[in-house]
Amino acid sequence: MERSLTGQPRKRHPLRLARHLTAHHRGAGSDTALATLLAGIAGCANAGGFVAFGRYTSHMTGYLSQLADSPALHTLGTALQSVLAISMFVLGAATCAIVINWARLFRRRQQYAYPIALQGFLFFGFSALGALGQSSDLANGVALGLLCFIMGLQNATITKISGARIRTTHVTGMITDIGIELGRGAFGIAAPQTAIRANRDKLGVLLRLVGTFLLGGVIGAFGYAVYGFAFSMPLGVLLLLIALPKLR
Repeated sequence: MERSLTGQPRKRHPLRLARHLTAHHRGAGSDTALATLLAGIAGCANAGGFVAFGRYTSHMTGYLSQLADSPALHTLGTALQSVLAISMFVLGAATCAIVINWARLFRRRQQYAYPIALQGFLFFGFSALGALGQSSDLANGVALGLLCFIMGLQNATITKISGARIRTTHVTGMITDIGIELGRGAFGIAAPQTAIRANRDKLGVLLRLVGTFLLGGVIGAFGYAVYGFAFSMPLGVLLLLIALPKLR
């Protein structure tokens, strides 16, 4: 923590803190802080997708499995929904790559603020579509696709920012890595003469991200159940508060 001339800890101004989270010069601390925040938002949105559509919109493994099962089960509607979800998730990730690479050429200092701001605006669009989706199958499908797009965009954003070290919606991978580190630690205890040890820093980050995703899911489940699609608006506002100081 920064200190003042008197030696006392200096509190960061909220605007400076937001700029730090989206700065183009990155450090492990800023990556972890941003990833933790995004993981919580991803958990909220994922729970919202289940409350709204009965589907977890970050779970591409599930959609791909549904697509594989569809010919045997004769479920054309499920197959089409799976294709929509996977395609939009991929399109969201591709959009992130396009935005960041464009910004590196023309707006380098704001390269990470742009995709985060885009996510914020899209949450407002999801809220508006959700209100129409209660009475329209088309709007309901578009809203599902949009949420999958947002999840792909977010996962790609933190992947690009951290150099593929961190992902926020790929919980299966994070839990796998937690198991690997726990196994390394157990092996190191059983065979102390070896140099194999758990990476405690990595384990701590993984546990924080998984815990935040879970907490976000609990909050999102209650929020979307009580307020419906309007609960997306606070998520959008939070993302814009992170991104806009840097864009300004």
